[in-house]
Amino acid sequence: MSLALAQLASRCRQCSGILSYMYAPQRHIHYTPSVMARQEKKPATLTKKQLALKEKKRAKKAKKSIYDKEKMTLADAINVLRAVEVASPNATYELVIKTEMGKGSTIPKGRFNLPRETKPQAKDRILVFAEGRQAEEAKKAGADIVGGLELVEGIINGRHQATMFLCTRSLIRGITPKLGRVLGPRGLMPSERRGTVTDDIAGFIRRLKGTSEWKGDKEGTIRQPIAKMHFPVSDVVKNVRYFLNVVKRATGNIRDPHAESTKETSQKPTQAITRVLLSSQQGPSIQIADA
Repeated sequence: MSLALAQLASRCRQCSGILSYMYAPQRHIHYTPSVMARQEKKPATLTKKQLALKEKKRAKKAKKSIYDKEKMTLADAINVLRAVEVASPNATYELVIKTEMGKGSTIPKGRFNLPRETKPQAKDRILVFAEGRQAEEAKKAGADIVGGLELVEGIINGRHQATMFLCTRSLIRGITPKLGRVLGPRGLMPSERRGTVTDDIAGFIRRLKGTSEWKGDKEGTIRQPIAKMHFPVSDVVKNVRYFLNVVKRATGNIRDPHAESTKETSQKPTQAITRVLLSSQQGPSIQIADA
C-alpha cells in the first residue's frame, strides 16, 4: 500500500509534499512536571532592602574617576588657581558645594554678606503689602512701594515691578488667590516659610540691607562667585570659610546659635555636604580637603 502511494505521489507534486510531511521525523515534547515548572518560573520580586543592597553593590562595581580621591587644602588650591590665572588678575574664584537631596528635602537657599564683596551689590526693589502703622514703618525702613490690596492689579498688569515682595499676616489671604499664579512661578510670592510674610516688616527690611541671596539647584548643587584673583589669599580664605558656614547652617550641618530652639528647627532634616570644589574660569575644579 505504501509503495503504491509513493508511486502515486511521485506523479503529483502536492501529494509528494503532504506525504513527506507525514513521514518526516517529528520532535517529541515532554510535558513532565519538572519541565513545566521550568517553563512557568517567574523572576522573584525583590523587597526594598534587597533592591537597596543590589544598588549598593552596583555602585561599588561602577568605575570611579581617578580624581575622586585627589584633594588639596584650601590654601594650596588657591595658589594653584592663582598660578593658572596669572594673566587674568580680574578672574573670579567659584565655589561649588554639593549637598545630598533626599526625599522631602527642600532646595537649600539663604542670604549672606561676604567679608569682601566680589562686585557691587544690586539693590533690591522691595514692594510691601501693609496698612496703617506697619505701612509707615516699612516706608521709613526703605521700602520702594507700600500699599494694600489696591496694588494687586498693578502687579498683574506689570505696572508695579519689584525684586522682593513682603506682606503682613493680615493681608496674605487677600492677595494669594490673584497673585499666587503670577508671583509663584517666579519664586517671589510671599510665604511664611521663606519669612516674607511677617508683621515685623521694618526689621526684615533692615536685615536685608547689604545682603545677597544664594540658592542651590534641583540636584542640591550651590555655585557662588567667591573672590577675585587679585584678592590677597587671606581675603579669599575668609570669604570661603564664611560662605561655607552660611551654607552649613542652612543645611543643618551647624546649629545656628541665634535660632530659637523650636520643634520645627530641631526636626529639620540635615542635608549632608558631599563635596566642596574651588575653580576658576580657566583653571580646574579642585576638591577641598579641609572644607
